[in-house]
Amino acid sequence: MATALYRLGRTAFRRRRLVLAIWLVLFAGIGVAAGTLSGDTNDRFSIPGTESQQAIDLLAQRLPQANGASGRIVFAVPQGERLTDPASRAAIVSALAGVGRTTDVLAVSDPFTSGAVSRDGRIALAQVTFDQPAQELADSAREGVQTAARAVAGAGVQVEFGGDAVVQGGGAGGIGEVLGFAIAALVLAITFGSLVSAGLPLLTALIGVGIGLFGITAATGFIDLSSTVPTLALMVGLAVGIDYALFIISRHRTQLLGGVDPEESAGRAVGTAGSAVVFAGATVVIALAALTVVGIPFLTAMGLAAAATVVIAVLIAITLVPAMLGFAGTKLLKGKNFETGPRAAKPTFGARWVGFITRHRAPAIVLTIVALGAVAIPVLNMQLGLPDDSTAAPGDTNRKAYDLLSDGFGPGFNGPLTIVVDGRAGSDVARAAATVAAQFEGNPDVASIGRPTLNRAGDTAILSLTPSSGPSTQATKDLVAQIRDRAGTLDDEVGAQILVTGATAANIDVSDRMAAALVPYLAVIVVLAFLLLAIAFRSVLVPLTAVGGFLLTIGAAFGATVAVFQEGFGAGLIGVEQTGPIISLLPILIIGILFGLAMDYQVFLVSRMREEHVHGAPPTVAVTEGFRHGARVVTAAALIMGSVFAGFILEDDAIVKSIGFALAFGILVDAFVVRMTLIPALMELLGERAWWLPRWLDRILPRVDIEGEQLSKQLERELVAAGTPRP
Repeated sequence: MATALYRLGRTAFRRRRLVLAIWLVLFAGIGVAAGTLSGDTNDRFSIPGTESQQAIDLLAQRLPQANGASGRIVFAVPQGERLTDPASRAAIVSALAGVGRTTDVLAVSDPFTSGAVSRDGRIALAQVTFDQPAQELADSAREGVQTAARAVAGAGVQVEFGGDAVVQGGGAGGIGEVLGFAIAALVLAITFGSLVSAGLPLLTALIGVGIGLFGITAATGFIDLSSTVPTLALMVGLAVGIDYALFIISRHRTQLLGGVDPEESAGRAVGTAGSAVVFAGATVVIALAALTVVGIPFLTAMGLAAAATVVIAVLIAITLVPAMLGFAGTKLLKGKNFETGPRAAKPTFGARWVGFITRHRAPAIVLTIVALGAVAIPVLNMQLGLPDDSTAAPGDTNRKAYDLLSDGFGPGFNGPLTIVVDGRAGSDVARAAATVAAQFEGNPDVASIGRPTLNRAGDTAILSLTPSSGPSTQATKDLVAQIRDRAGTLDDEVGAQILVTGATAANIDVSDRMAAALVPYLAVIVVLAFLLLAIAFRSVLVPLTAVGGFLLTIGAAFGATVAVFQEGFGAGLIGVEQTGPIISLLPILIIGILFGLAMDYQVFLVSRMREEHVHGAPPTVAVTEGFRHGARVVTAAALIMGSVFAGFILEDDAIVKSIGFALAFGILVDAFVVRMTLIPALMELLGERAWWLPRWLDRILPRVDIEGEQLSKQLERELVAAGTPRP
């Protein structure tokens, strides 16, 4: 492979105008396709195979109005006053009449006739039913409801909103991306001391990300994609695009400073560093494509879209980057010179660090494992869930509504369950629903259960059950399990199928699905990556150290995230106003992204160690020289990506904060603690044994020459044949 990539790099260098033209035409063509072929995104969230989704699909056919968005309007007055007083009641009734006339509102309940007024008369609840599902409901409809309801303020009545009546946030707003890109430019400029060298990785990464995002946009014209799909593609595409270009450009600069001809240097950089890029990219693609094992459509789409963007980044790195090296020429030599001159005589910090680690390898191994293990301890208490009104910031209207309802009616009022009774042929659905209601009415964990509502055909009924506990509590989760367990035998008794759904039940199902998929997903990417790294490094122990180090990284990242966002340790320092369960999607996403980037750093560092080894260096020299050459690149890449992800911690959204924190912490820990401390210590401890490979496995595994051994031999033969001494 190294030889083929060497030829590709030299060809791209020579035919740089053609290569650049091809990529620009591709960029423009896909951009035009995105503008002309794109369709609407579909933000419907489905969890195939779960009971809640089965009930949702059934209601969509039998009782579609029950699947409409549902909002809560909560009215309150101070202690000593009552909403039932004539002035307050008249103001509320008038305001609710205005809400009922708002666009997309199907119905709004009157708390005074429905009995939704607290015993002390201070708090009342009006339910708003929209004629559109929550994912399709326009913010203008929510704003209309809020404007109409706020008319009660003139009568001295407080009004707050919850559920789907809350106007959706605008998302991250691009602050993280802009800040991260600015920091990336700064780190690259400091690393190379040259605007040309710093600008090339940014330019090629932007072209790759642009093509990927244009392609995703164009695909919406043919397949249903969520508006969240481009998010992961942008995040990962920018990360690997900069990393891969940085690795090849750094190798090219080193060779130029050693006197190698620019075209020859570009070919060698793509043949050696480019081989590492191909394998690093393959591990990222495996991690992202493996999201399909979770079985949730929008995660599958996100994973495959991001994987396609990584493939584009790899192709750009081995074609467009050497072409741009041709345009840059010797301008790349301007700036910092780390290989020659007075600075070359003085050991760099990286050289001193790896020397210290190899001399004290045993303490370094023990200390890093113990430290990361200690940071990972909170993960034993990790609770997964999806955000609800209880996890909002105390000053948000939905949190105020949640607290008022909890005070007036109990926390379960914020997360009612929907029980669906699906009648069989010849069954009395109304009677079956009444039996189901009676069955659960006396349960101590049930605050109340409403009267059955039947569809026009009379074959389906729904009941609203209010738990005694809040929607995100373990008690409510246990109640859902109890109802479903009892429904298994109650089905035959009443002659109907009983299903539990609603936002609370759906959140529980998502969390359970994510928790169940976590271990299989991790196993898939670990096994496939192990095989890929075994092929790349011709070793069994090196892939084991890579995977083991990653597990330590994941444990530490999850432990720190749980400590801050669930248990509140230091939460105020980063603006976290409310702790709660870790969002159930976070572990899967963090594992996928961190695994890919961690393997990037492993390949970048250890491939150069392997290269030194196959060229005859003894184990200690191979480790120290390989580290010295790769440390600066890995340091720059880790600082860039750590800063990019840390930028998201500045956002107001708690979910965005938690994802940014987990990724930033994980990246920095993996790069500086695992890859640049633990791995060189382990490699030094293993010595020659690090490259051990059983003979039977050596015969089976394909040879890809990632370290460029065959390429070096071929180049040496060509130079000898031409009578030119090897440089």
